[in-house]
Amino acid sequence: MKKLVAIAFSLLLAPMAMAAQFVEGTHYKVVSSAPVQGQPRITEFFSFGCPHCYNFETRHIPNIKKGLDANVKFEQKHVDFNGVEMVKSLAVMQTLKKEGQLKVPMFKAVQESGKRFATTSELKQFFVDNGVSGDQFDKAANSFMVNSKMKQWKKEQVDMNIRGVPALIVNGKYQVELGGIESVQQMVDLLNYLAKKRD
Repeated sequence: MKKLVAIAFSLLLAPMAMAAQFVEGTHYKVVSSAPVQGQPRITEFFSFGCPHCYNFETRHIPNIKKGLDANVKFEQKHVDFNGVEMVKSLAVMQTLKKEGQLKVPMFKAVQESGKRFATTSELKQFFVDNGVSGDQFDKAANSFMVNSKMKQWKKEQVDMNIRGVPALIVNGKYQVELGGIESVQQMVDLLNYLAKKRD
């Protein structure tokens, strides 16, 4: 009986211990005064033109996704620091449901081969070279869905004052202070803690 009481007590203390572990201003900051609503979500703002984002994508994102609570959604949005064609590339990937297939090749093209994709025609050629038909690309690139994504991402980038990437935003309200994080496990714990936070 004493053992069961001890276990129950430790479970009650766990959330409090985690809350005490993370400090606003050190591990995260508030970027919106809007109330938290809907499904808990983690949003990574990134750029294919950012070498740190490439490293983050290939080395850390898979482990972060695995560690998130089951009800937490992970999503990615592209900033316009390197021009709108790069933003469009991710929006088209998502619309065509090719993100998992094309994201790393795009990173490699930009970061390892020095591609810049300054025009839509250059971007289209990348998609065609990676198995997407020209017609599929054209239809997606000119679609309402892609244009809406790009406008929404820009609005959120401005509203949340995203000035550097990668940037992790939790529930549209809290931004992770990456400089205050010492390990991937601490990052996962913080993300799960903020995903539950409602104030």
